[in-house]
Amino acid sequence: MYDLHVHSVLSDGELLPAEIARRYAVKGFRAVAITDHADSSNLEWILSSLLQAVEELEAHGIRVLAGIELTHLPPASIPELAARAKSLGAELVLVHGESIAEPVAQGTNRAAVECEHVDVLAHPGLITEEEAELAAENGILLELSLRRGHCLCNGHVAALAREAGAKLIAGSDAHSPEDIPLPEQMLRAVMGAGLSRSESEMVVNVNPEALLK
Repeated sequence: MYDLHVHSVLSDGELLPAEIARRYAVKGFRAVAITDHADSSNLEWILSSLLQAVEELEAHGIRVLAGIELTHLPPASIPELAARAKSLGAELVLVHGESIAEPVAQGTNRAAVECEHVDVLAHPGLITEEEAELAAENGILLELSLRRGHCLCNGHVAALAREAGAKLIAGSDAHSPEDIPLPEQMLRAVMGAGLSRSESEMVVNVNPEALLK
């Protein structure tokens, strides 16, 4: 099982990266991505902090990815910062999508699914059919979120992804110890979006494994 959307004290999370690695290892996850909120003000600092600690973190017996979640950016800024994140060593670039729980700028989803350096569009809210088709065409995964508020559109996202042929991924968007799910809880949350168990296992195991190869 994989969780590729987690926050640490490097942005607004409660846990050190080492605590995240240890807690996910104990719960039986194969890999976790620390993807703290970033814009141009803190992007370099977050990634340099994570990258210098990865070897230490993986001593807990779990793969740890240094990622980033580009958050509340003007849509036009997304391509440049996504490319910059990859150049700085980010192994995974998420974009904070147009969740109905937050005032995300309109056009964020579109900018993300058109960007070659973006890997995952997180909690995309009321994503359009055209945006889902672009995600499929460009190989960008759409996230089903376990986080309160962001999860409200999971059924919509799952249905459009199925129609468009876009791949899905699950993310806890954990900010605190209480947010860290058990693997079975993550699987059941994905099933709650209207997917079969076999489809859900693709989302939580096969799709993230393919992304990380």
